[in-house]
Amino acid sequence: MKRLELAIESVILASRWLLVAFYLGLGLALATYALSFGKKLYEFVMSVFTLGDTDTILKMLGLIDAALVASLVVMVIISGYENFVSRFDEQDGEVHWLGTIDVGSLKVKVASTIVAISSIHLLQVFLNHASYTSDQLMWLTVMHLAFVFSALMLAYIDRVMALAKGKKAEAE
Repeated sequence: MKRLELAIESVILASRWLLVAFYLGLGLALATYALSFGKKLYEFVMSVFTLGDTDTILKMLGLIDAALVASLVVMVIISGYENFVSRFDEQDGEVHWLGTIDVGSLKVKVASTIVAISSIHLLQVFLNHASYTSDQLMWLTVMHLAFVFSALMLAYIDRVMALAKGKKAEAE
């Protein structure tokens, strides 16, 4: 019976390598998104002298939004691989934070990035408020506040867990 248990555990542990397909897929999606970003940047540069101030700001906010989304994808790829699949081998050009982001910290960073993306989107909406109804503006604001509340709760839970780990380490 112990041999069967060890075999099952080996299969379950090896299944983590299936996540690599997801991370490679996210890398391909990021490359595709980079092409989309390049197109938006080109269109912005070509029309910058004909745009008004508000339109210029809206276009720049769109580029910032794209950069935040891309950063989020990179964060998920690297942290997910490092936490769930395999540690990166030490190299001279190693990123200093690599290996220091645990699952709780990753959740907080992802939630914070989502709040930033939502903030930019809401700012774009408010700058173009004439295109939206009062109900739409209200619901977009409520959704943003839900993201903010969720991020704060995740940060609070992560902080409580870190304090509990610290107290446990002191007790030992």
